[in-house]
Parts: sequence; structure tokens; C-alpha cells
Amino acid sequence: MTSASPISCMWEMPVLYHIHSHKNANSFVTAMEFPAWGVLVGCLLLGWIAVQQIKYLLKKQHLRGPFFILPFLGTALSLVWEPTKYWEKQAFFSQKTGISCNYIFGRFTVFIRDSEISQKVFANVRPDAFQLIGHPFGSKLFGDINLIFMYGDEHKDLRRRLAPLFTIKALATYVTIQERTIRSHIERWLMMASNGSPLTLRVLCRDMNLETSQNVFVGPYLTPEMKEQFTKDYNAFNMGVMALPLDFPGCLYNKAKHAVRRLVAVLTECARQSRIRMNQGEEPECLLDFWTKEILREIEEAEDAGLPAPPHTSEKEVGHHVFDFLFAAQDASTSSLVWAVTLLDSHPKVLEKVRKEQSTLSSPLSLEKIRLMEYTQMVVREVLRFRPPATLVPHVARVNFPITETYTIPKGTIVFPSVFDSSFQGFTDPHSFDPDRFSPERQEDQRYKRNWLVFGAGPHQCLGQRYAVNHLTLFTSLFTSMVEFTRVPTPGQDELVYTPTIAPKDHGFFLLSKRK
Repeated sequence: MTSASPISCMWEMPVLYHIHSHKNANSFVTAMEFPAWGVLVGCLLLGWIAVQQIKYLLKKQHLRGPFFILPFLGTALSLVWEPTKYWEKQAFFSQKTGISCNYIFGRFTVFIRDSEISQKVFANVRPDAFQLIGHPFGSKLFGDINLIFMYGDEHKDLRRRLAPLFTIKALATYVTIQERTIRSHIERWLMMASNGSPLTLRVLCRDMNLETSQNVFVGPYLTPEMKEQFTKDYNAFNMGVMALPLDFPGCLYNKAKHAVRRLVAVLTECARQSRIRMNQGEEPECLLDFWTKEILREIEEAEDAGLPAPPHTSEKEVGHHVFDFLFAAQDASTSSLVWAVTLLDSHPKVLEKVRKEQSTLSSPLSLEKIRLMEYTQMVVREVLRFRPPATLVPHVARVNFPITETYTIPKGTIVFPSVFDSSFQGFTDPHSFDPDRFSPERQEDQRYKRNWLVFGAGPHQCLGQRYAVNHLTLFTSLFTSMVEFTRVPTPGQDELVYTPTIAPKDHGFFLLSKRK
């Protein structure tokens, strides 16, 4: 008989007896050995579960959160199936202390409701504190070459070199492209709505935003065929962001990962074409051109000094970083556009004031005219405060970090500062939609600026926030001037859903008609 584990030794005596007593001894031995291995596996499994539970409780300490966790999965299923309720529960757990905890896919997590604690995370993105990750499982999804994951001097240097992409001259160029694209889409929507059927704005805004981003970021370098495939791949990526992180062929997460590779390949080709065009001395027509022009200047200066080309100047790296811009601009902006229309529909006096201001401005719009839209920009800022599109900004703790006097976040924890909950702290009557809070008289944007975290804070504060505000302002201006809109009532229409940014449950279900 082969050697047995300690647990299976109890079976040796009856097995030996049956070997001498029965002709079918071999089959009996096999039958008797299976329960022994079953007991061993069961004990090991129970031991592993107990260890995971103990490790979780040691990290949890006094924080509110689930007491018992499912091994590995934790509360991941409820997060995927009912994300709104999941995060509402986390916010409820953190009401007293400002933080709560949970466990998903083998990772301990901390949710931060308190604005000042969130500020502490944003301000400490560095190797010995926190790292921004953008998505709980984003490193495999986005790839290694990514502005999101950088920190320290490398990150500071790259941000400094990206500044020319958002100068007044560059933003003015983008405004022209944005207006042209937005106007053409709104006209198309009015044609679609001419039969009296309601339309779902989120889908329409998503497509409009993707085309706007394509036109602004890579301009003339995408052919119609490339745009079509680009749209398919971006939608596949977007589905993967919301899916379980199962990296197997056929799974949404796996499809998204491969879609990102194809998107970056297309953007890399665009970077190559831009380099050829800018080398010929032509004027920039898109964000990529402005960056390429700066890159060529840096490379020339390095060559004159006998130095190698600066980092992050290869076409592949540029392609990766342009994808970062695309990701940052796309879903959050789509969410904000839908909320802008939804909130204007439910606040007719605000809508009336916006239209009155717009009636004083003529087409075409420009950066100078956007500056004159004082009330419209107040509305835009309140939309972003009242319904911040990216509600959470995930980071990972690289060390044990004392976040409060009584709690230290363990190394490896995924930390979720809540931009959404911060938006309802400090402000006067925060649950009311009130654009006048941003007026020169009240200046709540200054009084409570540490609570207005829509674009983050610290070293990773959104680089393109002026572009984002301009985009929402332009859309609000054009949509309110061109369209009469009425929301079609549906059950629970104002409930929040994650798409992955937040949107109303009805996704903006409206009747549209041309404004006379």
C-alpha cells in the first residue's frame, strides 16, 4: 500500500483486513481512500477560509463593513449587479467616521466619504503613499504605458510637457471643432425625432462625444473605416470596464483588454501621420498636432545638445497617452451632458435664464464668447457638483498609511475616495440644484473648494478640465438654443445607474423638436 497522509492513516486497519478477506480488495481500497482525501481537502479549504476571514478582520479593525466575507469574491457580485446600492451602503457605513471597508476579488477595500480624508489621499500620490489606478483592475486593462499610473518626477515632467495641449490657442482650435461636431449631431437628432418618437439621450451623447473626441484629439488622421472600427472597439472597452475581471477568451474583460491594444495601435498610426505632417511645417489642426509640434521641438533641441530624445516621445507612447485623454473625456462627459439636459428640464427657471443669456450671443461660437456665458457656466459647474460623473477615484496603498489618528490603511488596500459624497458636504443646502451658489456674490466654489473634487486634487488633478468645462458649456448653449425638449416620465427615472459613470435610470428619455 502506498504511503498515506496523517488524516488517511485511520483507514489502514479496515483496508488491510479487507485485502485478506475479499476478492474485490482493490476496489474497496479505492472506495475507502476517497473519503480520506475529501476530509483533507475539506480541512484545507476550511483553514484557508478561516485565514482569509482573520486577515480581513485584522485589517478591518473598528471600521464599519461586512463582518463575514465570502472567500475571494467578497461582495463582488453585489458590486457588479447593483453598484448603486453597493456604494450607497458604503456611504452609509462611513457616516460616523468618514471611512468604511469591504472586500472584493481578494482585495481589501476602503471607502472614503469625508472630503478632508479624500484630500489627504489625492495629495499623497507618491511611491511611499498612494498610487492612482483609475480602475480597481486597471493595470491589465489599460496597459503599462499610462499617465494614470505615473507619479513623482516622471509624472511632473510629462504634465509640464503636456501643457501646450491646453493653451488658449489650442483650446480655441478645439472650440471650433467641438461646435461643428455638436451642432451636426443635434441637427441629426432633430431629424430622428421628427416622427414624434422619444429618444434616449445617453446613447446619442455617447456617440457624439466619441466623434468629438476623435475630431479634437486626432483630427484628420482617422478615415471613416477607422472611425467605425474605433467606435466598436471603444464600446467593447467600455463594456469591459463594468464587467467581472475574468481574463479568459470570450469574457467582456478580456475583449476590452484586446480592444485597448487595437485602439492604441490606431492612435499610434495617427501619431506617425501627425509627425510627417508637422515636419512639413503645417499648422496644428487637433490636439495630437499640438503635441507633435512640441515633441519635434524637444527632439531637435536634444539632438543639438548631443542628447537622446526625451522620454515619452515615441509614437507608441504618444498613442497610449492619447488613449488616456480619450478615456478621461468620453464617459464622464457623456454623463454630464445627459444630466445637464435632465436638470434643465426639471428647473424651467434656470433654463429660461440660460436661454436669455444665449440669445445675446451669435454664431459661430468662440472661446471669447464662452467667457461671456457667465450664467451658463454657473449652471455647468452646478451640474458637475450635483451629479459628478466619475463618483469614485480608486487608488492603491503602496505602504501602510495612517489616514486618521485611529486607523492605518494596510498596504495593498484599494482606496475609493468618493467625489460624489464630497459634493454634498459644506455647500449651502447641498441637495438643491442651485447654480447661483457659484455667483460672484456667493462664491461657494471658493468657500467650499476643498469639497468640489469633480476634477480631483493634488498632482493628478485633471489636466483637461478647462476643455471639459468648455465642452459642457458649448453643448448647453447649442442644445438649449436649438431644441425644445420634454422628458417622458418613466418609473424611477431619477435613480442613479452606473454606466460606468452615473446617469439617470431612464438614460435621458426625451421628446425633442426644433426650437423656433
